[in-house]
Order: sequence, then C-alpha cells, then structure tokens
Amino acid sequence: MERIDILSLTYEALEEEILLMGEPKFRAKQIFSWLHEKRVTEFGQMTTLSLPFRERLERKFCINRLKIVKRLASSIDDTVKYLYELSDGNYVETVWMEYHHGVSVCVSTQVGCKMGCQFCASTIAGFVRNLTPGEILLQMYEAERDMGRKIGSIVLMGIGEPLDNYDNVTAFFRILSDPRGTGLSLRHVTLSTCGIVPKIHQLAEDTSGITLSVSLHSPTDQRRSEIMPINRRYNIAQVLDACRSYMKKTGRRVTFEYAVIEGINSAQQDAAALARLLKGMQCHVNLIPVNPIAERSFHARRKTAEQFQKALESHGINATVRRTLGSDIQAACGQLRRNALEKETRR
Repeated sequence: MERIDILSLTYEALEEEILLMGEPKFRAKQIFSWLHEKRVTEFGQMTTLSLPFRERLERKFCINRLKIVKRLASSIDDTVKYLYELSDGNYVETVWMEYHHGVSVCVSTQVGCKMGCQFCASTIAGFVRNLTPGEILLQMYEAERDMGRKIGSIVLMGIGEPLDNYDNVTAFFRILSDPRGTGLSLRHVTLSTCGIVPKIHQLAEDTSGITLSVSLHSPTDQRRSEIMPINRRYNIAQVLDACRSYMKKTGRRVTFEYAVIEGINSAQQDAAALARLLKGMQCHVNLIPVNPIAERSFHARRKTAEQFQKALESHGINATVRRTLGSDIQAACGQLRRNALEKETRR
C-alpha cells in the first residue's frame, strides 16, 4: 500500500487519519507540531510519541524531502536560487531573496506550466504535473534548513500558474498559516496569476489576507493575446472586473505585474492606455524589465522601464520598477529546470 504524504495533510485531514488509527485527537496536534514547528524529517525524531506508535506512523505515512541539485548564490546581492529534484525525478525552482524588510522565498506550484506566456522560460519545457501541498511547503522548509534562517514572506511566483493548481495551493495556505504549525500570516503571502478569472473570484471567497498579483503586460487585448494566450479566454475587462471584486471582498490592494518589453509594450502611449484602464482602482503597478531567455528575442533596458514608470505616475498611477535580483545566477524562473532537462536529453 502506498504511504500517505503527511506533509500535504491539513490539520483537519491529519486529525481524521489519526482517529482512523484509533488514536485520540491530541496526537494530531503533537504530530503537526513536530512536522511544521520543529521540522523533523523522520518519525523516529518524534520523541514524545511511543515507539510502537511511531512505527505505525512509519508504515502509514511518509515524510518527503526535496534534493538540492543545484544551489546558485549571487555575487551581486544575497539572492540564492535552488534547483530541487522531486521524489519522481522532476525538477522545480525556488529563489531566496533578501530585502531590507526581511527574507522572502519565491516558490513554484507546478512542474512546468500550461499558460504559454511568450516571455516566460517556465512554459518552454512543457507542463508535467501539479505540485502537492507538501512539495510547495518543502521548498520553503528546505531553503530555511540550508540557510539557517526563517523567512518572513512567501510569493507564489515561480514555475507554474498557482490558480491552475487551486486545490493544492489553497491546502498549502491552510497548512502554512495554521497556528499549530508554521503559523505564517497570509498577509505575508503573495499569489501571482496570469488571470484565471473564475479562480480569482473563488480565491476571494475561500481565503483572506493574501495579496493578489495579476500579470497584465499589455493594455490592449490584441497585444496581450499575442504574448499571453490566456487572454483569448479571459480578456482584460474580465480580469479587471475580477480584481475589483477581489478588492471589494477582501479589502486587499491588487498589484499588477507588467513586464516591459522593448518594441512590444514599452511605448508612452502604452503607459497612457494602461493608466486609463486602472484609473480609480486602488492598485500598484510593478514594472519588470523583461528577463532575456535564449529561445526568445525579447529584451528591455531598465531606463525604458523607468520612463514607463514616470509616464504612469504622471497619470496618477502608483508604480515602481522591480529591483533586479540574482541576474548573474539566472534567477528568472524556469531557466535552471530547462537547462537540467536539456542536459538529461543530451545524455
């Protein structure tokens, strides 16, 4: 019988499993604490439990780990990028980022991505599968173990589309924020999406506190559809309506991600059109000089992004140019995974 991935169980699901074993409910609290507070990696380390019970747990459950295949530390800043190997041999990436306000970790939610955004390396190697709640959580736990420090915030902005893995991502939120375990407030969590409209509405109903970050990348449907195929299903008007609903329901400001691409969406008239779209919304625009990838000719200068920022601000839209982190270690998501897959293919 295949053992259950215990790190993927919410507290309530773990409690049900423990009751099925004929044990009292409080055992679930002990085990949850060992897993998510003390971060043990073996049942034998749960010393407050009897040896026979630990042996029963070992037969029923497994505590998974991620293997660090590559660890790249930037010589420019304190960014560290991890390439993890999963138990089935697939790869995902995680980025450790240092800011003046603390440490943030950017995690992946899928092995590959279906969305097909033209400027993103994550989609080039193809979609394989969704990550489990435990695999998303372990990206943070393994990075903290390696660095010997705790993170203060987490962003779901790595490989994959979080809202395309909705059930596992929201289970991850429940485990992450549970006060009986890690207890990280969801106010310190940002979810980045390309704009799956029904799931944005569902997220507003199911969670509270999460900062929603929406990838817009163009003020026109024609151009956005060219670089982001999801726009052919959910156009800009639908995405913005969902964002307004999210803000009204949660009271949280929405951030719009805008990858500035020379000759594609970087003109002053693009900034003016974007400002018209966002007028009256309590939002923030995060401008990103697009990361160059080998398979695409897209590029951007920071100066262009700064000019775009000034144009937005002249129209009353709050905007910043994202600080570039780890540019010497391929910190853009998807590049390490793609390189690892290419090496395997050559072998």
